[in-house]
This record gives sequence, structure tokens and C-alpha cells, in this order.
Amino acid sequence: MAGGWASDGAVQEQIDSSLEDAVARARSQLPTGESLLHCEECDAPIPEARRQAVPGVRLCVACQSEHDRQQGGAAGYNRRGSKDSQLR
Repeated sequence: MAGGWASDGAVQEQIDSSLEDAVARARSQLPTGESLLHCEECDAPIPEARRQAVPGVRLCVACQSEHDRQQGGAAGYNRRGSKDSQLR
């Protein structure tokens, strides 16, 4: 049930669009190509099990964890425009 100028499915369309954007962003960050034998950052050996589990891996677990922690602040847009988001 939409109100005002929005069509009946507008809220679900916004949710679907936000989800599609998040999936596309996550897929774009997946490694591609051949896995490295040693980490790009610290030169530690990358275990065979990790190279098989994540094709194209370039970082060891410790460096990947640090990289993920630094990238954690990237949130998508709040397309809904709720009153709460406008007050922040």
C-alpha cells in the first residue's frame, strides 16, 4: 500500500533495487584470475585449501580480514527516505 504519488509496489521496488545493488557490489569485489601462492600484502604463504576455496585469492586470511574491516563502512543509499534518515 503506497501513499501519495507512489505506485502500489514502490516500496518493494525500492527494496529489490537496493538488494540488487548490494549483490552487484559484492560480486564486483570477488577476486578473479589465478590465486597467488603468497599474500600481496605481507608475503605470507596462502594455504592450498584457501586457494581452492576462493579462486583468484590474493591475500592471506589475516590481511583479508583487515581489508574487510576497513571496507565495512560502505553502506548503500537509503532510497526510502524515511524521516529517521533525514534527521541524521
